[in-house]
Amino acid sequence: MSIKTLIVIVGPTGSGKTDLSIAVAEHFSAPIISTDSRQFYRGIPIGTAQPDAEQLQRVEHHFIASHDLTDEFNCGAYEVVALKRLNELFSQHDTVVAVGGSGLYVKALCEGMDDMPEVDAELRQRLAERLQNEGLELLAEELRQRDAEFYEVIDRKNPARVLRALEVCIATGKPYSSLRTGTKRVRDFNIVKIGTDMPRDILYDRIDRRVDIMVEQGLEAEARSVYHLREHNSLQTVGYREMFDYFDGTISREEAIELIKRNSRRYAKRQLTWFRRDREIEWFHPADKSDIIDYLETKICTLK
Repeated sequence: MSIKTLIVIVGPTGSGKTDLSIAVAEHFSAPIISTDSRQFYRGIPIGTAQPDAEQLQRVEHHFIASHDLTDEFNCGAYEVVALKRLNELFSQHDTVVAVGGSGLYVKALCEGMDDMPEVDAELRQRLAERLQNEGLELLAEELRQRDAEFYEVIDRKNPARVLRALEVCIATGKPYSSLRTGTKRVRDFNIVKIGTDMPRDILYDRIDRRVDIMVEQGLEAEARSVYHLREHNSLQTVGYREMFDYFDGTISREEAIELIKRNSRRYAKRQLTWFRRDREIEWFHPADKSDIIDYLETKICTLK
């Protein structure tokens, strides 16, 4: 039996991962599984830049608009269901393509998640109340003081992520990052990783233009349609938080759009910081599709 291969495509937001994944998947006659933690959700295709109808028609996709916004779908749950789906896909295909910029979900799929200690419910409730009373920024600053390393790579605008790291720091008295052992679980398939990157000024310009396109496509209306669900973790993300602040009257529409651009650029920087630590990733400009295909062909052959 031939060894199966998972091709993993990572990179910052706006760096051309989706278009590249389509080209790679078509070349290898492979389905695509998403590792984007926001594209899992139904009802928010614009703000999460989900593949469009034509792209979904060209290649079989999994974990795109697969869950309701009210679903609690974390990394641990994703690891379980994604591995089960991969096993099913590998029964029909020698190669599967995974694409997305959510580092924790890529880690869950490729390596498994670290076993973190259970946290007392009272502590969790106390932190939730502090979030309500003091705001996310103060809690994020406390996380910085307790674990500067993890503070640099976490999405500091995501309350669930900040609270989870902070509660572990408080409960154990240790930095959250020190408990991330990095021990890889054995997978029964080969993994080849590539990353998409380009000069920073070009990437940032692409991000700004993409936000403008999202606004033209109806991001505001989409955000209004899910505003009543704003407290759910699925909507604690760039594009919706800023629009919700605009709806609340705390900022103007123009300010919301500019903040979406700024926060998207900052998120891209954090993504690159995360992925640059992975020495298994080979980096390419997304336009160099022929070089990427050649690299993948050669790499897969050497692993057989």
